[in-house]
Amino acid sequence: QVQLVESGGGLVQAGGSLRLSCAVSRRTVSLYRMGWFRQAPGKEREFVGTINWIDGNSRYADSVRGRFTISRDNAKNTVYLQMNSLKPEDTAVYYCAAGVEYTTARYNYWGQGTQVTVSS
Repeated sequence: QVQLVESGGGLVQAGGSLRLSCAVSRRTVSLYRMGWFRQAPGKEREFVGTINWIDGNSRYADSVRGRFTISRDNAKNTVYLQMNSLKPEDTAVYYCAAGVEYTTARYNYWGQGTQVTVSS
């Protein structure tokens, strides 16, 4: 099984930065992708970005491209979301997710989420 634990959320002023971490606990399970998603109050969960665990390639939602960066440390089994130039509309609960299937784009495991609040 895979367990994901996010950390690093908090309150920040607009224009500020935060770095979220997602620690992955797994045994004999291969990871293929890690994703970050977010859900604001009253809204559906939305895709933020994803990183290929093998080659490190990443892609992002239009709303965060150029401001957010996903990276991973394979040795530490940790994925990061560096968020710069934060805006009030970035306020949400942020979730990391793990995909363990090579042949699909699914995310099979999810963390509990961490709150990010951006004040104006």
